[in-house]
Amino acid sequence: MTDLKHDALVYHEYPKPGKLSVESSKPCSTQADLSLAYTPGVAEPVRAIHRDPENAYRYTNKGNLVAVITDGTAVLGLGNVGSLASKPVMEGKAVLFKRFAGIDVFDIEVNAPSIESFIETVVNISPTFGGINLEDIAAPHCFRIEKELRERLDIPVFHDDQHGTAVIISAALLNALDLQGKILGSAKIVFLGAGAAGAATARLLKVMGANDITMVDKGGVIHRERADLNLLPADLARDTSARTLADVMPEADVFVGVSAANALPAELLKGMAPNPVVFALANPDPEILPSLAYAIRDDLVMATGRSDFPNQVNNALCFPYLFRGALDARAKQITTAMQIAAAKALAALAREPVPQIVLDAYNLTELNYGKDYIIPKPFDPRLLERIPPCVAEAWQQEQ
Repeated sequence: MTDLKHDALVYHEYPKPGKLSVESSKPCSTQADLSLAYTPGVAEPVRAIHRDPENAYRYTNKGNLVAVITDGTAVLGLGNVGSLASKPVMEGKAVLFKRFAGIDVFDIEVNAPSIESFIETVVNISPTFGGINLEDIAAPHCFRIEKELRERLDIPVFHDDQHGTAVIISAALLNALDLQGKILGSAKIVFLGAGAAGAATARLLKVMGANDITMVDKGGVIHRERADLNLLPADLARDTSARTLADVMPEADVFVGVSAANALPAELLKGMAPNPVVFALANPDPEILPSLAYAIRDDLVMATGRSDFPNQVNNALCFPYLFRGALDARAKQITTAMQIAAAKALAALAREPVPQIVLDAYNLTELNYGKDYIIPKPFDPRLLERIPPCVAEAWQQEQ
C-alpha cells in the first residue's frame, strides 16, 4: 500500500470513523435546558411553524442546512461505485461547506431503482433543508433530475458537477484571456468533453458572451448532422464540416478539457493561435501534463484540476460561497445571473494583492496575478467576504 493510500485510510478511520459529527448548538445540561430543548418547550416553535412555515427559518437550522445528495453513479473518477461507497466523498463535501462557508450539511446517499424514485426521494425530504446540492450523478440522468427538482422545489437546487465547474472554469478563463490579451467574445474555444461539466460550462460561457465554441466528444465534433444528436447537448451543436479534434484545434485560442487523461495529443498544441489558453482538467491525470505543454508552447496559460500544479480549477472555490449567498438571500433557486456574479467576483479577487495569511497557508513568499495565478486559492479568507454578497445581490436584483 502506498503512503497516500495508507494515510487516507488512517485519516478516515481514526480517532473515530468518518469525517462528520452532529453537535448541539444549544446548551442541554440542566432540567431547564431539557424542558426547552424537548418537551414541553419544543411545542412552541412547532406551533409557530405550523402557523407560518417561514418560521422554520427562525426556529430551526433549515436556513443554514444543505443536503449533499447522490446516487453514487458518477463518483469522482471512480464511476458507478454505488451510493454507500460514495459516502466518504459526500462527507468530504460537507467538511468543505462547513470549513469555508459555515454551512451545515447532511450527506444523503440514496439507493434509487429509477430516476423517478430518486427525484421523489429528494422532493419528500426537501422540507428539512435550505438548499440541495446534487453530487456525482451520471449524465444524462443528472440533467433531468436537476431540471425537475428546480421546477418542483422552492429552495435552491444546484448540481455542482455541472454548474460549480462552470463557474470556476469561467472565472479562470476570464483572467487567462485577459493575461493573453484576448476577450471572450472573439476567442475561438474548443471543448474536449461534452458531458455534464463541459455542456454546463459552454452554456454559461455563451451567456457571458462567448460566440465561437466547438464541442468535441468521443464521437468527434458535435455537429448538426450527427446521427446521435438526440443523446448529445444539441443546443451546442454547430453547422460545420469539421469532424475531429484535429480539425478544430488550428488557430484555437482556448482548449478546455473535461475528458480523460492524455486525451490531447501534444502536436495539436503547435497549431493553436498565439498566446493560447489550455485548461486540462481531467482528474487525477490531465489531458496533457503541464511539463509537456510548456515544452511545446512557452506562450500559453495553463490550468489543471490538480493542487500540485499552478492554477488549480477547484469547485471548492464556488459551491460554499454560492450557497452562502443563496441562503443569506433566502433565494428560491440559483440562477444563471448568480453563477455569473460568482464567476466575475472570483476573477476580480485574483487580480488583487494577496494577503500574507494566504502566502503563509501555501508556504509562499510571493503570489501575484499572472500566468501562474489566475484564480484565488481555496484558503483565501476573502472568498467568504466577497463572493456571497455578490451572489445575494444578483438574486435580489432579479426579484
